[in-house]
Amino acid sequence: MSQQNPSGWCSDPRHVRPSRRDFLYVGLIGGLGLTMGDFLKQKAMGAQVVNDAHGAKSKEGQAKSVIHIFLPGGCAQHESWDPKPNAPIEYRGPLGTVKTNLEGEYFGESMQHCSKIADKITVIRSMTHGEAAHERGTHNMFTGYKPSPALSYPSFGSIVSHELGVRNDLPPYVCIPGQPNEFAGSGYLSSAYGPFSLGTDPAQKGFTVRDLRMPAGLDDERFARRKNMLQAVDAHFKAVEKSDALSSMDEFYQRAYAMISSKKAREAFNLDTEPDALKAQYGANTAGMRMLMARRLVESGVRFVSMTYGGWDHHAGIQNAFKKGMPDFDMAFAALIKDLEQRGMLDSTLVMVSSEFGRTPKINKDAGRDHWPRVFSTVLAGGGIKKGLIYGSSDSTGGEPASDAVSVEDFAATLYHQIGIDPDKRLIAPGNRPIDIVRSGKVIKELLA
Repeated sequence: MSQQNPSGWCSDPRHVRPSRRDFLYVGLIGGLGLTMGDFLKQKAMGAQVVNDAHGAKSKEGQAKSVIHIFLPGGCAQHESWDPKPNAPIEYRGPLGTVKTNLEGEYFGESMQHCSKIADKITVIRSMTHGEAAHERGTHNMFTGYKPSPALSYPSFGSIVSHELGVRNDLPPYVCIPGQPNEFAGSGYLSSAYGPFSLGTDPAQKGFTVRDLRMPAGLDDERFARRKNMLQAVDAHFKAVEKSDALSSMDEFYQRAYAMISSKKAREAFNLDTEPDALKAQYGANTAGMRMLMARRLVESGVRFVSMTYGGWDHHAGIQNAFKKGMPDFDMAFAALIKDLEQRGMLDSTLVMVSSEFGRTPKINKDAGRDHWPRVFSTVLAGGGIKKGLIYGSSDSTGGEPASDAVSVEDFAATLYHQIGIDPDKRLIAPGNRPIDIVRSGKVIKELLA
């Protein structure tokens, strides 16, 4: 936690105390739908500059966008991607299996739709790390780093935002419905690289993104006048103070103005334009509408979309929990993959499904499974990843990797490589410390098409 100075404001360079002039700015921009939170976010960007210690530039990747689907709580591998039908009942659990369209491969019985698109995805059955606590496991799967008390690491989305920037007037990194945890944020990077959050669930009736609406009574002409007024004030202070922070604020507000004024940017968030028939394919529910929104956003130019679905911490009653929660995910995920493929977007969109860890190989006394980070499953699809691949394996009871163990670092390095970011590149953290985007991770070449 950052230390506070005597005035009560954090001395961390990411937290900047506003001056009276700052409040003048906020007064001017309030009518534009921009908030004090937005303003302080940009002040932070002006206060902390992140550099590339190697001086290298990101190269063009196979993937243009990423959709990260996170299943919070720790999704059981046995009931999903890695069933053990031949194991004793206390290991294989209460659910059956469904045959996939890959020879000799099965998924859990609740994954009827995913079984039919197995030839379009890669399932990694040998993910492993050593963190059995929710917070620490979540940190691993959002940052590619083990937690450290000395440094707050940026999420995958924030690194992508920092390295690749804005496209089509849209925020580079969006969370659906909102930032799911503290590890999905910008870490040691400026908060300017944190996620844009929808704020409300796209599955809700009448869903809109509040911050993209033009304030009531403000037409395009008045909007332009207020923008020009702010530019005039900005120019005055720059002439007086020669402030680098004000220069960086200019860029931020240009982006904000572009989003508010651009019909194309606002329409990216408008699910009402999607045909009812397609909504039905995804499912008119939380999983379906969140994944459909994710597809709309990457199609419009968002580089990294992070969405969560459900709760998978099934210490008890895993049979009923999966029967209730998995069918909606199953239907929506299969629809997403097929939709991306039909639109010619699958090869340029990397889709990944992860959870903080897996579950114990043996069913417990409450008919559930407990935390188990030693082996679990993740999924990759599109974005230059092989199709129809089962990579790695767990042992006969689903308790340990049996072949081709995949570390968090290797998983992260492969993700970055596919979107054109060098995982070995270094950024400068507070204290002028050079930090690898991924430490000691290697790209898993066997996954690449």
